Formats: sequence, C-alpha cells, structure tokens
Amino acid sequence: MITFVLIAVTVLVSWQAFEKRRLYERLVLWPPGVARFRQYDRLLTHGFVHGDWMHLLFNMITLYFFGRAVEGVFAQLAGPGMFALFYLSAIVVAILPSYLRHRKDGGYVSLGASGAVSAVLFAFVLVDPWNWIIVFVIPVPAVVYAIAYVGYSYWMDKRGGDNINHNAHLSGAIYGLLFMLMMKPALFWFFLERLASPRGPGFLG
Repeated sequence: MITFVLIAVTVLVSWQAFEKRRLYERLVLWPPGVARFRQYDRLLTHGFVHGDWMHLLFNMITLYFFGRAVEGVFAQLAGPGMFALFYLSAIVVAILPSYLRHRKDGGYVSLGASGAVSAVLFAFVLVDPWNWIIVFVIPVPAVVYAIAYVGYSYWMDKRGGDNINHNAHLSGAIYGLLFMLMMKPALFWFFLERLASPRGPGFLG
C-alpha cells in the first residue's frame, strides 16, 4: 500500500507542478531557497516534482516494480511504516551532496525521485541480486545492472552536461545499501552467499 500511495502522491504533485509554474518553482531544490530563505522542505519536496511526463513515468514504473518487493522485506524486518521512512529519507540524503556542491549557485535546480528510486533499486539488489530485471526489453540480473548503473552514473557525473543529477543516483544507491545493512547486518553475509550461488533461493523467495 505504501508504494502505491507514494506513486499516487508523486503523480498528483508532479501533474500540478506541470500546470502551475509557481508551485513548480516553490517545490524544486533551489539552493538559495534552502540556505537564504530557510525553505528546508525543498530538500524533500523536490522528490515529488519531475521535469516532464517521461521523467515521471520512468521513475514511477521503476518504483512500482521494485518498491512493492522491497516494501515486503521492510514489513518482515521492521514493520510497514519503515519503508515510508526509508523512501522519504532517501530523497533527502540522495540530494545532500548535490546541494552542498551547489549551495552558492543561484542558477542550480534539481528535481525528481531518482535518488530515492535508486535507493529502492539497490535495496532490492542486496536482498535478491540474481533476480532478473528488464532493461530496455533485455533481461539482466539485478547485480549486473547495479554494477553497470553505478559505473555509468559515476562516469556521467564526472562528464556532466546532460542536465541529469547522476550524483543523486549514486548517493541514493549507497544509501539504499547502507540503510538495509544497518537495519539487518546479516544481509551482508546473505548477499555474499547469494552471489556465490546464483541458483539458490533469494531473500524475496
């Protein structure tokens, strides 16, 4: 249920921001808004606003497929409400490095749920690394996709120029792994055992 609520709220807020420019400008991460005007809520609200429908669709489809599975794991380990805390905190944590880097840049704007979605995706990889996922109609093991994702995000973050916050993707991915391990440290050993036995049962069943 929490995954569906997060998707519904994100779609609603993004849709309204598409239609209302003032709402869009108030919700996105704009560093002077945080540092100068103390609008700290921007560190969270930017995760519910997207640049266009394609940006929104990609993030919400990813959240739909992986969020439900990870939410189930959280329900087993710490109760259903913990997944909401995980997702919302991931929005904030994933953007902090970018905010600190650009805190004096009045022309910088960041938005989108990609950081939090990355955290969900990598939490999924930790508990079931050999589960197959579909990437552009090609089936790929989750752990292989994760390695390629990190490498590509790091390279593109250093290269720059495509108006995508790849740094938030990396921060979100790291946060997703660390949050899961802090919640249940034994997952680290389970992950290693699972890597060594691709055909064995995953944590997700």
